[in-house]
Amino acid sequence: MEDDNLPAEPVSFASPATAHEQAEQVSDDRTPKMRAESISVFYGPKQAIKNVSINIHDDRVTAFIGPSGCGKSTFLRCLNRMNDTIPAARVTGLIELDGHDINAPDMDVVQLRARVGMVFQKPNPFPKSIFENVAYGPRIHGLANSKNELAEIVEKSLKRAGLWDEVKDRLNESGTALSGGQQQRLCIARAIAVDPEVILMDEPCSALDPIATAKIEELIHELRGRYAIAIVTHNMQQAARVSQRTAFFHLGELVEYGKTSEIFTNPREQRTQDYITGRYG
Repeated sequence: MEDDNLPAEPVSFASPATAHEQAEQVSDDRTPKMRAESISVFYGPKQAIKNVSINIHDDRVTAFIGPSGCGKSTFLRCLNRMNDTIPAARVTGLIELDGHDINAPDMDVVQLRARVGMVFQKPNPFPKSIFENVAYGPRIHGLANSKNELAEIVEKSLKRAGLWDEVKDRLNESGTALSGGQQQRLCIARAIAVDPEVILMDEPCSALDPIATAKIEELIHELRGRYAIAIVTHNMQQAARVSQRTAFFHLGELVEYGKTSEIFTNPREQRTQDYITGRYG
């Protein structure tokens, strides 16, 4: 199978893929983990998202790129109904998780957000110990039957988040005492702890230094395949490094969606080419 990952640099343009390369491309015909069809979002009378359709698969990372205010974060929040918390927000269209409408009346929103976890732009650990930050979700969802089981979940989650070796002797210290990059990995461990199927990341590295960013990107690579991952990023090099599919948003519209390698080397739309070559953004 063709490796979709790109080197970090440079973002440049190349000739169209050969017939052989096209034949080897991964098919999107398989059933997606999440399917969004004709999604529009309104904040009162203002329309923020216009008729967007995207599939999220569980064997790849999907990046949402575009200039500020283009709607990419608004669309991401639709995928676990975070827009429900905004009184003026209204969402139309269909979003399915494993073929089930997430906006159906019988959908338990708490369970949905356990299955579709969110990592926010700024690290937001609870004002609790490192252990309790990770244990909180499994405890309220009844995922552990004993203290030993809970401790195992915490350890496994911190290991998956690449944080265990750094905090295993400090589990009773406050999560807010960690560095920014460690706090973000703690938040990822907290999301992982409830055994989600999808992880949404809203610019998870924008507040981090380059070293912490590199650790988060390495973590995303390691989590790929275990979870379906969708990430919003302003950093096009980051999108090229971590994703296999890229969606370009502009003024609330989905301009182009496809293989990351094609979006960055042979975009179909002029607006996409103008954005990734720095003509606006």
